[in-house]
Amino acid sequence: MDYSSEEDSDISESEIEDYAQKPYEQIKAGKYKVKSLNGSLRCPFCAGKKKQDYKFKDLYQHASGVGKGSANRSAKQKANHLALAKYMEIDLASEAEETQVPDHLPQAINQPLPQDELYVWPWMGIIVNVQIKSDHSSYWLNEFAKFKPIDAHILLNEGDPVSQSVMHFHNDWNGFMNASEFEKLFETSHHGKKDWNSRKLQADSNIYGWVARKEDYECEGPMGEYLREKGKLRTVTAIVQEASESRNSVVANLAIQIDETNENLNKMQYKYNEKNMSLSRMLEDKDRLHSAFVEESRNMQRRARDEVRRILEEQENLSSELEEKKRKLDSWSRDLNKREVITDQERQKLEEDRKKKDLRNESLQLASKEQKIADENVLKLVEEQKREKEEALQKIIQLEKQLDAKQKLEMEIEELKGKLQVMKHLGDEDDAAVQNKMKEMNDELLEKQENLESMEHINNTLITKERQSNDELQKARKELIEGLNELLNGPRTNIGLKRMGELDNKVFLDACKRKFPLEDAGTKGAVLCSLWQENVKNSAWHPFKVVKVDDKLKEIINEEDEKLHDLKQEWGDEIYSAVVTALKELKEYNASGGDEGAVATEPAAAPASVIPGEPMDILTALQLVLRKSLAYGGLARGLHEAAKVIEKHAAQLCVLAEDCDQPDYVKLVKALCAEHNVSLLTVPSAKTLGEWAGLCKIDSEGKARKVTGCSVVVVKDFGEEHEAYNVVLQHVKSN
Repeated sequence: MDYSSEEDSDISESEIEDYAQKPYEQIKAGKYKVKSLNGSLRCPFCAGKKKQDYKFKDLYQHASGVGKGSANRSAKQKANHLALAKYMEIDLASEAEETQVPDHLPQAINQPLPQDELYVWPWMGIIVNVQIKSDHSSYWLNEFAKFKPIDAHILLNEGDPVSQSVMHFHNDWNGFMNASEFEKLFETSHHGKKDWNSRKLQADSNIYGWVARKEDYECEGPMGEYLREKGKLRTVTAIVQEASESRNSVVANLAIQIDETNENLNKMQYKYNEKNMSLSRMLEDKDRLHSAFVEESRNMQRRARDEVRRILEEQENLSSELEEKKRKLDSWSRDLNKREVITDQERQKLEEDRKKKDLRNESLQLASKEQKIADENVLKLVEEQKREKEEALQKIIQLEKQLDAKQKLEMEIEELKGKLQVMKHLGDEDDAAVQNKMKEMNDELLEKQENLESMEHINNTLITKERQSNDELQKARKELIEGLNELLNGPRTNIGLKRMGELDNKVFLDACKRKFPLEDAGTKGAVLCSLWQENVKNSAWHPFKVVKVDDKLKEIINEEDEKLHDLKQEWGDEIYSAVVTALKELKEYNASGGDEGAVATEPAAAPASVIPGEPMDILTALQLVLRKSLAYGGLARGLHEAAKVIEKHAAQLCVLAEDCDQPDYVKLVKALCAEHNVSLLTVPSAKTLGEWAGLCKIDSEGKARKVTGCSVVVVKDFGEEHEAYNVVLQHVKSN
């Protein structure tokens, strides 16, 4: 039966000793069970604990500790546990005095052991009549392994063919049981100590064994000497008594430690109570100070409101007095004016002056109104001009981008044509490799031409779209002006605006909150949003591609763009979608156009015929070298490309036009060539150099048309060696 409280009210600390008598009588009467049927002990007052099986000393320690030193138990629980401790001291004292001898000890021996018989300890077994001549103990350890010996020692007698062996066992009760089983094995087969003594005079090859005792310990010879060296004589009673004394000593020491621990706990409880009372007083002081502070703050606010009210009242009184004095002064002024204007002539003169003044004031007011209207018109014109200038600048930038793309495509087409012309001039018509190469280049040329047509179609579409957008904007402008007039003359209305192409900062903030600490997420999100807003507004970045859908060309987002691909991999689909949406908005709502007057790139016109056997002049050789380099894709045209090739140490020859009208341009090219040890040649004009570099169109007669001037070209690959190459190389070395 478990313990449960029968009284609603608790008892005081002073009544614990008196109250403990009642539960003690209940335990003694059997109302609360301490000892279960299986002999284990339990605490009847702690039914909720998982541990219910105690040893005597553990349960006594638990009852004493709760009854004397537990700070978190009530006085009634302490009294109950004191009663349990008293019951264990008086009524269960026999439980503490019982010596727990191992249960297996009597079973290991058939008959009761003589308590005063002397054994050799640590436990040892003796084997005699050993016929095997071996000093290895491993044989006997393996032979009697089931008895768990820890060592075996062989005793050899000089001149005697028979030897003896000593088996060592553990010095605890398990070792004694194993030694007894060892002895029982030999006694069962009639090879024990008694059998050995009765057959000692008869020749026998069997081994005999028993547990070492007093007579073996005191015998003469190697066996007695070894036993006296390794062990000593002890009785079972002495060993049991020694173990009991050791346990009692440990229990006494533990009891002392428990008492000391309980005393320390009491001291700590006393300190805790002191600290708790001090903390309570501090909290009360804090609450009192806080209340005083709140009351004082309210008083200060009330005094401040009263002071402000008093100042306002004084200000109102002073204003009233000032107005009253002003009225008196005006009255006195009117009286003085009336007294001064005595005659009618003076009154008429004053009237005429007043009328003139009124006319002048009206003129000034009209002029002021007209000036204000004119200023407003000027401001409107300035704002309109500024907006139109910005729109025109955006259109120019978009047109330049389209023009660059178209020029690049046309230059690639003309370059392919030039390569075809070179292959025709240099290759043999029957050469299969040359024919295949020309066929591949023709296919590539057709593909480039189709791309050019697509680009022109897109340009025309953009121009048409721009015109339609401008018409729609003009129409929407008129409607907006009319609507705004209605809104301004009507009730106040809120108008929401959305800027096309602007990124939502919240998307970047949410993504950074998932990736960075909360205190850094705001800054990281703002920096990331600002960075990608600049990328979106960057006109040099154009992540779109043209595809054909239902026989119509359509411009879509290029998902393979390096920036967009890295953005999606690093930040996920949410930020990627926001950037793509902003790009599409800018693409859809920004007006754009194109320029059809792009310059194409064609291979240069064929040079004048070279007469075999006659020396080739440097200009003809240079023209052939440039044409060959262009065919192999080794020619860089223009200052920008030429400077990059020279700085990368990839330039082999630089050609400059002599009629370049920009001195800084010429100085820069010469300085780069001198710094990087690049040979420099000159040609008479930029038009000639542009024709040789393929910046022209070739008509059906093979003549150059629409030549674009080029001030500088750089050769980074001569192609294969030929006569013109040797002439130019020799000219460079000689100069």
